[in-house]
Amino acid sequence: MSQQVRGVVARAKGEPVGIETIVIPDPGPGEAVVRIQACGVCHTDLHYREGGINDEFPFLLGHEAAGVVETVGEGVTDVEPGDFVILNWRAVCGQCRACLRGRPWYCFNTHNAMQKMTLTDGTELSPALGIGAFAEKTLVAAGQCTKVDPAVSPAAAGLLGCGVMAGIGAAINTGAVTRGDSVAVIGCGGVGGAAVLGSRLAGAAKIIAVDIDDHKLQTARSLGATHTVNSRETDPVEAVRELTGGFGADVVIEAVGRPETYQQAFYARDLAGTVVLVGVPTPDMKLELPLLDVFGRGGALKSSWYGDCLPSRDFPMLIDLYLQGRLDLGAFVSETIALDGIEEAFARMHKGEVLRSVVVL
Repeated sequence: MSQQVRGVVARAKGEPVGIETIVIPDPGPGEAVVRIQACGVCHTDLHYREGGINDEFPFLLGHEAAGVVETVGEGVTDVEPGDFVILNWRAVCGQCRACLRGRPWYCFNTHNAMQKMTLTDGTELSPALGIGAFAEKTLVAAGQCTKVDPAVSPAAAGLLGCGVMAGIGAAINTGAVTRGDSVAVIGCGGVGGAAVLGSRLAGAAKIIAVDIDDHKLQTARSLGATHTVNSRETDPVEAVRELTGGFGADVVIEAVGRPETYQQAFYARDLAGTVVLVGVPTPDMKLELPLLDVFGRGGALKSSWYGDCLPSRDFPMLIDLYLQGRLDLGAFVSETIALDGIEEAFARMHKGEVLRSVVVL
């Protein structure tokens, strides 16, 4: 039997979001209904509201979430009612060419719930990243639920569902940062801050945080940055080189998603070093680099999708580190808010005043 809950809906491009009644169907085969306990406010949700992802309005926003499985559909065996889970937006299929080659973190056929959640008049909703977690409950594919230790704070755990995992994974998985490496992180918001934390976790010897905001740089230091560079005042390429013996960093993580900062990342790395793009560009952006420089500097230019994470592998590991006191996920929770505080949270996020606002239900 379907049920009705409250959820945050974006009805049209650029218009303020509102709380509306959402109809959640019973889970079908391979699906689960999850009672949401916490959901982070991510830039991606704002992109949806602004029409920057697609125009499939109305959207049920929210995706960076944790909660408890309420019911499951036929054939679901990996999770059961009562399990505490983090939701992920890349439920691997196990059958595509990436999965069959043993690289499921690149899965090219990730899946979502087959049924649609709706408004009370029957209007179908497009859930953000196939999740739609700014709601009391949501319907997802069971593969989007990753069971973790319930001792964790839901507000901290949910952040692994997107931004924090993207940043940690950009360092550990995509950039393959290891002991003794030098790392520069350009852009120190939530994702960049997590890249700093991930680099520290991997044993990097030198972690250089680059941003135009001194407050974000201060936060980056608390997360593990050994040096900071305000790129509004100092040429970041020259600063990174100076801090690395004139050579550049072994790994440079670009967490902004702009051509200008990508070029900075490219020239701030050492010869044969690695650039990791985890910041999300807009469709109109273009990048121009001398091809000879691309060839002559060697190394690798990588894009990081969701931190190239495998939720079933990475989420439980990181939660264990958190519970051991070795990974401070709570540092990313700037504030907790109610479901009706999304618009104000978007404004604070846009101004760079918070790492994450987290809706707690």
